[in-house]
Amino acid sequence: MRLARSTETREVAIGPLQLAGMLGVPRAPTGIILFAHGSGSGRFSPRNNYVARAMREAGCATLLLDLLTEEEAQERRNVFDIPLLAQRLLMATAWAKQEPGTATLPVCYFGASTGAAAALVAAAAPGAWPIAAIVSRGGRPDLAGADLAEVKAPTLLIVGGDDPLVLDLNRAALAELQCEKHLVVVPGATHLFEEPGALEAVADLASDWFASHLAKVPA
Repeated sequence: MRLARSTETREVAIGPLQLAGMLGVPRAPTGIILFAHGSGSGRFSPRNNYVARAMREAGCATLLLDLLTEEEAQERRNVFDIPLLAQRLLMATAWAKQEPGTATLPVCYFGASTGAAAALVAAAAPGAWPIAAIVSRGGRPDLAGADLAEVKAPTLLIVGGDDPLVLDLNRAALAELQCEKHLVVVPGATHLFEEPGALEAVADLASDWFASHLAKVPA
């Protein structure tokens, strides 16, 4: 059972592009989780907001952000530009490491759909901040390509049991990852995890994965 924590949630503008984000910081956070949305979704994604609330209740700060500006989002091709999305996630990570209240916190990534590939590519980038853990929900880690083999952060892939194509793609990506890795199939869940109890299962799995790996980060 999670314990509710006092949380400040506020709108923020990130980097020179002023990317829109929502920062939530509970009392005495153990880490910060950056959410990389996919397929044109953004900081108001109801599914990622649900998971973010669960993460804050578990003691982690969260940053939900739009990886594209409003103008960029009008171009459909940008939604699938993984290098661009990864670069924006790196920009947000640098912002979080300079922001009072989060600068000293270890960083984790939570990616959905194409955002999962962006999270993996960002984590594998040369000279990037060390990432404590990564979780992918219904993601497309296969789109990270050759960068999969360069990921060092422990990575959890969560896929719906009734999402066969994405499940096959995740199994292929799992074989390419050389880090600590695990794939969990949520029975009866489809791509958006809209079935009763499916999103709750995602939140519990992600919370446990982040907590176990954040506990290993030196103070």
